[in-house]
Amino acid sequence: MPDADAIKSEILSKISALLADATIPVTEDIPLLGGESVLTSMQLVELCLALEDRAAELGFDFDWKSEEAMSKSRSMFRTAGSLSDEFVSQLAAGQ
Repeated sequence: MPDADAIKSEILSKISALLADATIPVTEDIPLLGGESVLTSMQLVELCLALEDRAAELGFDFDWKSEEAMSKSRSMFRTAGSLSDEFVSQLAAGQ
């Protein structure tokens, strides 16, 4: 099983692949929600579906649809880093 750093790198790569502008540097601090988001809402859904598929490969269910997930103030979607952290946390809990 990949370690947390490898998973986080994989998620950043998935975000980068969705961007229309390949010159945008994707870091853990890049916003995924709000006016400064680098992804459209459709791209965010595409990312979540890709993460669901990856979670299935790793043997757990990635929950990105809960009310807490969609809350702007507490959301796992605030930044790429918060999304990565939540994915890794759910992976650890699902093992």
